[in-house]
Amino acid sequence: MDFRPGEEQAAAAALAARVFRDLSTPERLAAAGSGSDAELWKALCDCGLVAAVEDTGLLGLVLVLEEQGRTTAQVPYAATCAYGILPVAAHGSPEQRRRLLPALGTGEAVATGAFPERGRVSAAPDGRLTGTVPWVPWLRDATHVLVPDADRDLWLVRTDAPGVAAEPVETTAPWSAGRLTLSGAGAERLGGGRPDAYASVLAAARTAFAGLQAGVCAGSLARAVEHTSTREQFGRPLAAKQGVLLRAADAHMDTEAIRVTAYEAAWRIDEGLPADGHALTAAWWASEAGKRVVHAGQHLHGGAGADLEHPVHRHFLWGRQLDAYLGCGSELLAELGAHLARPEDDPDRADAPGCARTFRAGAAEGGRA
Repeated sequence: MDFRPGEEQAAAAALAARVFRDLSTPERLAAAGSGSDAELWKALCDCGLVAAVEDTGLLGLVLVLEEQGRTTAQVPYAATCAYGILPVAAHGSPEQRRRLLPALGTGEAVATGAFPERGRVSAAPDGRLTGTVPWVPWLRDATHVLVPDADRDLWLVRTDAPGVAAEPVETTAPWSAGRLTLSGAGAERLGGGRPDAYASVLAAARTAFAGLQAGVCAGSLARAVEHTSTREQFGRPLAAKQGVLLRAADAHMDTEAIRVTAYEAAWRIDEGLPADGHALTAAWWASEAGKRVVHAGQHLHGGAGADLEHPVHRHFLWGRQLDAYLGCGSELLAELGAHLARPEDDPDRADAPGCARTFRAGAAEGGRA
């Protein structure tokens, strides 16, 4: 395994760090409220960071999402890439790739996904969808929603299509979320009905959001280190106290565990190796350890950590939201256990031979189209 980023991946991460640092300030975040920062989103699209995901792959996306997480920038970057660019590149038809990828890369189109499955959506023989998804992240910004039906076929739905309704929903973190209601809505199938398409998209999305959580935790811990190093008590920095050092050290180890498991899952998916169990592992660390880190970040700020307006509180909200989005630790462990218990030659096993290679093969085919 080699997690060292390539030249393009490192350049994308460095550019993202600069853009997020310059434009995602606490003042701008406060002004955005529960919505997205349209100016920041335009800047990310204009400098090519959205379209570049086709070339930098999932590991490159994870690296950029780490930088987003450090500043909790309110843009639909993770959703558009994980539920738009990567699935269309891997599973879209040549016509879908030609039509959708340029629009997604420039920000003309914004994607999100009804993942993991929340609610039930059924598809009629003519491809019309009916059902409700209680909340979808960044739905209020989206032009397209990737929706799995009861049979886990993938459907791409336009949010302005007849039969599609989106009602704003406020979540723990300000993710411009909404309730999606489909009433005989027209949709286009993605993946040609291949049974492995759903598992491929879900594994990549779990890995991407785990990378986002790694950044959220790193940002929370950085703020805590700065606070405890400069705040003095009885003439000594708080960081000199053993209890503070141990709490920060535990948070650092948890953050590194989230990062390395996300990197491994992303690298395996990019290399076409079986990775669904690794994606579940990354999601578990991001959920279980992530909430420990953001709690520690608040606690290490003392009374300031209880201030809802303090920047560290935003990391707390994002960490808890990602915990809820990925699924609680016990749910993920149960799914991982069931995954590991299935025999390797079980055709329903998500990383059965050939299935985990679908993303790489589909992306390569897209590059030739």
